Amino acid sequence: MLYLDKLPLAHWLKSYQKQDFISDFIAGLIATIIMVPQGMAYALLAGVPAEYGLYCAILPSFFYAILGSSRSLSVGPAALISIMIASSVGTLAPANDMEYLKYAVNIAFLVGAFLLLMRLLRLGSMTNFISLPVISGFTSASAIIILTSQLKHMLGISVPAGLSFGETLLVLFEQIDFINYTTLMIGLGACIGLWYFKNFFPRHIKILSLNPLFEQALAKAGPMFIVLISAYIVFIAQLNDVNQVSVVGAIPEGFPTLQAWQLDVSLWRELALQSLLIALMCFVTSISVGTKLASKRKERINANQELLALGMANLVAALSGTFALAASMSRSAVNHSAGAKTTLASIVCALGVLITLLFLTPFFYFLPLAVLGAIVVMSVASMIEIEQVKRCWRINRTDAYSLIATFFTVLIFGIEVGISVGIIGSVMLVVYRASHPHIAVVGRVGNSEHFRNIKRHQVQTEQGILAIRVDESIYFSNVQCIEDFILSKTKDAAIKHIVLIFSSVSFIDTTALDAFEAMKVKLDELGINLHLAEVKGPVMDQLEQTSFIEQLKPGKIFFTTDDAFKALS
Repeated sequence: MLYLDKLPLAHWLKSYQKQDFISDFIAGLIATIIMVPQGMAYALLAGVPAEYGLYCAILPSFFYAILGSSRSLSVGPAALISIMIASSVGTLAPANDMEYLKYAVNIAFLVGAFLLLMRLLRLGSMTNFISLPVISGFTSASAIIILTSQLKHMLGISVPAGLSFGETLLVLFEQIDFINYTTLMIGLGACIGLWYFKNFFPRHIKILSLNPLFEQALAKAGPMFIVLISAYIVFIAQLNDVNQVSVVGAIPEGFPTLQAWQLDVSLWRELALQSLLIALMCFVTSISVGTKLASKRKERINANQELLALGMANLVAALSGTFALAASMSRSAVNHSAGAKTTLASIVCALGVLITLLFLTPFFYFLPLAVLGAIVVMSVASMIEIEQVKRCWRINRTDAYSLIATFFTVLIFGIEVGISVGIIGSVMLVVYRASHPHIAVVGRVGNSEHFRNIKRHQVQTEQGILAIRVDESIYFSNVQCIEDFILSKTKDAAIKHIVLIFSSVSFIDTTALDAFEAMKVKLDELGINLHLAEVKGPVMDQLEQTSFIEQLKPGKIFFTTDDAFKALS
């Protein structure tokens, strides 16, 4: 019971009111209206039967609602995770085959296990090592791959699973003569309808002056309207028989049964790397969406708690016989805007999906696959972030290069290689920046006590004194760069004193101290005295535990840079 009190949901329920439940209930209903068609569409994207997208939204969502620290996240089928599953399993088994499903279930189990292992190791902060430009490049390229993968459903042609982006385009081009134009018209009509419902319908229904809550529900129901209307048209016109329009077909009714028998330890080694990458993207995308939505409420989410919640949700997904899941950006945004107060909204959504499975599945028999493809296409189109490239190019060219490199690596070599290269590139960039701190030669601004970079400001320097400011803590990875910079300035024979300004140095390690002691010997040989200025308390405490202060003599440690210049000039 003590542990239950620590759960985020239990904490929120302590101050829960009737109005909060009404808000959660309405948000949950709206989320259900979106989840049902989107869940089936993302199941199609993952390469499994449509009903598994609905299974993915029941028990896993329930477990996340109990354990998750975000009030707004909608956890379930997600486009990015679905395409990664399709990419991982597509070469191992035919789509919609029981063997394919077995691979997908085992990936979900491994994803959950990896997330729980990360929670055990308290690795919630690891997202700091994957830069936003890398994530942007990855998601943009993945969105294009997703769009391309859905063209087969919208064109009514057959494309084998597991093909690369380039191979898929080639097969589509080769089969252009076999396009089913009825399917194409249905797909295009669905895209136009979804575009209208997203951009114009909310404004048009305001004319009717309906109840605001009912109006909001209608505004979000576009995908469901498109699903039901298209299924009705196919049924009335018998387009599945007359024009060979592919439809979803029979969806089993009832609650998903536990399927632990599908877990196969012999597959785990083969699927480990792909599952680890999917786990990382599951966490990174979920935490980025959750953080963005939490900031709007002036709240924070607990990254380690999210690892636990997402890990358990994926384990339960595997036991339910379905595929891996994550937070959906679009559904989470709708959940937030619909007024969800707690994760009870997700429980309402899960119950809504369960009711759909129990009683409403016959309505989806004639649902065209082209419509599900259109839902995927319209959902992921916003993931292509062209503006982010321009922004990175203006702010930091290195970030822009990282984004572009990740983007093209994903397109050319595939999702697994692309995200691996992106993560390695991010870590290498962190290492490079850590080993190349900003160092500046400074001078006095006018007659003031302020000292600034000589390359950026009009400053005065003193003959024989070189003042160098190190804008980073000093440790084993960057001390060599700092030493090289200092020694490169000693070629000027007029220099008699070097003042190292430590105003931005919060820490100095043993390796750095050893390097400074060796550098002090070299400077002594050149007849140059080494001094320190503006040393912070924690760094001074470290220095006092060593013999460095004694070795620094006749050099001194000055309280300010101004004191150093007055004493030495």
